[in-house]
Amino acid sequence: MSSTSMIKLDALTKTFTTDEVETTALNAIDLEIDAGEFLAVMGPSGCGKSTLLNILLGQSLSRCSEGDLTAVRKANIGFVFQNFNLIDNLSVFENVELPLFYQGMAKPKRRELVDEQLAKLGIAHRRDHFPRQLSGGQQQRTAVARAIVSSPKLILADEPTGNLDSSNGNDVMSALVQLNQAGTTIVMVTHSEHDAKFAGRVVRLADGKIAA
Repeated sequence: MSSTSMIKLDALTKTFTTDEVETTALNAIDLEIDAGEFLAVMGPSGCGKSTLLNILLGQSLSRCSEGDLTAVRKANIGFVFQNFNLIDNLSVFENVELPLFYQGMAKPKRRELVDEQLAKLGIAHRRDHFPRQLSGGQQQRTAVARAIVSSPKLILADEPTGNLDSSNGNDVMSALVQLNQAGTTIVMVTHSEHDAKFAGRVVRLADGKIAA
């Protein structure tokens, strides 16, 4: 692991205000993530895990246009969030191919890399299907394949195995580990103690603070 810091948060605080109540999602978070690190962020629902990922991304993914997401991918960031964000009118193959297309990669190389990831994640037989024709687990694996196909420098993952059985979940985690070993920095939010064991370091959040 490199000792070079990729991400540093100093006293990060995030509050959400409605007409009736103010909620502190993150409370003076200090966190440093090294380049090449695999970090798991754990904690109960509502503790601020997803808020932290959205801040690392720079914006709420749910509010991003496809143009915004393209800019993120060009910045060498891959992301896997719980709502998949697959493009409905593109096939599985085309969804996974998208980051490589925007990088200007030649078509034969794109095809090789996409086919490799689809096979690795067990969805090669669905390559020509559209998202609406997939189960939730198949959509999740498609989103993971799209995130990792270009071997980005940073991957932000929110419950990457949340819709998968244990076998397919292990395939996803193995793919993330391989990328990390090749130098990709990974920040993963998870409820799964099993998945967290794949990470090199675990940070636990509680009530918007780092508990451990």
